[in-house]
Amino acid sequence: MIPLKDDNPTSSFPLVTILLIAANVSAYFLLQPAEPDSRQAFITQFGFQPVRLFFHTAGDFVLPSLATIFTSMFLHGGIVHLAGNMLYLWIFGNNIEDIMGKVRFLIFYLLCGIAGALLQGALHPNSAIPMIGASGAISGLLGAYLLRFPRSRVTVLMFFFYFIRFIKIPAYIVLGFWIVFQVLSGLGSLGIRGGGVAFFAHIGGFAAGLILVSLFARRRRGYYRR
Repeated sequence: MIPLKDDNPTSSFPLVTILLIAANVSAYFLLQPAEPDSRQAFITQFGFQPVRLFFHTAGDFVLPSLATIFTSMFLHGGIVHLAGNMLYLWIFGNNIEDIMGKVRFLIFYLLCGIAGALLQGALHPNSAIPMIGASGAISGLLGAYLLRFPRSRVTVLMFFFYFIRFIKIPAYIVLGFWIVFQVLSGLGSLGIRGGGVAFFAHIGGFAAGLILVSLFARRRRGYYRR
C-alpha cells in the first residue's frame, strides 16, 4: 500500500515543506559523493552514530555528535530511500504546515526528528552504524496528521497479486496500518545487530508528533474532507 496523495486542501502555500524537500534532494545529489568509498566516509562524518553521543568516542569527526542528529536528517542511502521519504513529506507535510505556520512547523519537524534519533540511539547506544534519513521527522508529521485529519481520504496504490488498484482510504487506516507495521517490525528487530531500517526512529518521531501537535498547532480546521 503506497500513498500517492490526499484530498485535504490547504489554505496557505507550503513553503517550508517545499524547502525541506529541496534541501533533502540537494543534499543527496549535490553534497553526497557518488563514489562508494567517499560516500561512506561522508555518511560516517555527518550521519548520527549513537556511540559517539552516549560514550563520547574519539575520532576525526568534523561535527560534534549532537550536530549530526540534524545533519543526518538530510542524508539518504539511495534514490528509493529519498523518493519514499519525500513522497510522504509532500503528502502529509503541507497540511501540518498549514495548521502550524511556517516557523512552528519547522521547529516541530526538527523536534520529531530529534526524538526519533534519540529513541533509536537509546535502544542501540553502542552502535557505530551511521543513522541517516528524514524518516523520524516525517513520522512526526504522520502522527500529527493522524490526530488532526483522521478522516481525510488518502489515495493509495494497492497491489492485489497481478492487479493494481487506486483506491481512497481514510487516513486513520493508512497511518494506523503504517504505525502498527513499524511497531511489529521494530520489536522483531530488537537484538539484531547490523544496518537496516531504524524502526524505532520512526516510532519515536511518530510518538513525538502525537504529543507535540497540540502545542504547535495555531488553529484547528473546522472540517474534514470525506
